[in-house]
Amino acid sequence: MDFSDLKLAPPLLRALALAGYKEPTPIQQQAIVPALDGRDVLGCAQTGTGKTAAFALPILQHLDRVAGRTPRLRALVLAPTRELAAQISESFSIYGKHLHIYHTVVFGGVSDRPQIAELGRGVDLLVATPGRLLDLMNRGHVRLDGVEVFVLDEADRMLDMGFIHDVRRIAKELPSKRQTLLFSATMPPAIEQLARRLLSEPVRVAATPSATPADNIDQGVFLTNKQQKPSLLLEVLRRPECQRVLVFSRTKHGADRVARQLARQGIFASAIHGNKSQGARTRALERFRSGSVPVLVATDIAARGVDVEGITHVINYDLPNEPDTYVHRIGRTARAGATGKAISFCGPEEYANLSGIERLLGTRIARCGEDPGPPAEPLRQRRPRSFRPSGRRSRARA
Repeated sequence: MDFSDLKLAPPLLRALALAGYKEPTPIQQQAIVPALDGRDVLGCAQTGTGKTAAFALPILQHLDRVAGRTPRLRALVLAPTRELAAQISESFSIYGKHLHIYHTVVFGGVSDRPQIAELGRGVDLLVATPGRLLDLMNRGHVRLDGVEVFVLDEADRMLDMGFIHDVRRIAKELPSKRQTLLFSATMPPAIEQLARRLLSEPVRVAATPSATPADNIDQGVFLTNKQQKPSLLLEVLRRPECQRVLVFSRTKHGADRVARQLARQGIFASAIHGNKSQGARTRALERFRSGSVPVLVATDIAARGVDVEGITHVINYDLPNEPDTYVHRIGRTARAGATGKAISFCGPEEYANLSGIERLLGTRIARCGEDPGPPAEPLRQRRPRSFRPSGRRSRARA
């Protein structure tokens, strides 16, 4: 099957070909046609399965049919994090390259003045995080009474971050007659309940079981202890195959501490978490994406929306408390048919977490052996480079 079999308009097909997309992923094959037919869709799809295109392409085709000369808000996409919202907005720009549709993205952590100006000029499509959207709605800058398509992405993360009440407040302002597309990596009871409230006779689609990591990810775990984790991380990062590495820390302070420890040993690393300003988070992602900083240390919430090609390794410096989170973490590597490696560090206090992960996977993760100790020779200290953030227009013509 190719994209031309999915009833997509020629301008979208040209944009997909230009972007190098040849065949739709399973979630795209299942979701695009019912979405084009106006059906509500409930999708279970984890990060890296192509779910953004699964809702973006039908929305763009719908807007291209109904958009008038004056932009009017007809489609709304909610995302839990700034990074994911920005990534979704960028995808709309790529897929809608040959369409005359205006969209913008709004999120917190930055000045709202440019965002308000963009909204004042008119948009057909809005990508937003819940907090900033509610703020703009309360101040009269956004009206949702003309929304025809509503997308809730990463619904389970919305639940984890406490945004479900905000989502319900936003949904109350939407027209009762609309199309709703809801995507979630997992389907806990709270998300099923939310779906019953928001969707009408939805088509259910799923890419893969949420507990199934990609076959081309080589998994391993070091049984170590908390004191030896810093030296173990250095030993792993010194391996020549570690070209672009995403390191997961359980806490914000832990992410900062790990990044500082690596910097003292001459390894360029950036930390990304919720306490960082949006500018700092954007710069860290740009450096990681360009390869000028080969190591990104992140918390789970901040990592939602980190869609970077060529991640060779995912390292769980701290094992997650929730087994499902482990699957989402390691799914950042081995994308688009590439291979990748997932390495976890497990101290005695984390044995229960490891057991839960292995029960979810239905298999035992290979043990990598005992902690090899500190590096044989210290890494050369290097002076950090200075970086200048690149400007990005908040308004884009899709």
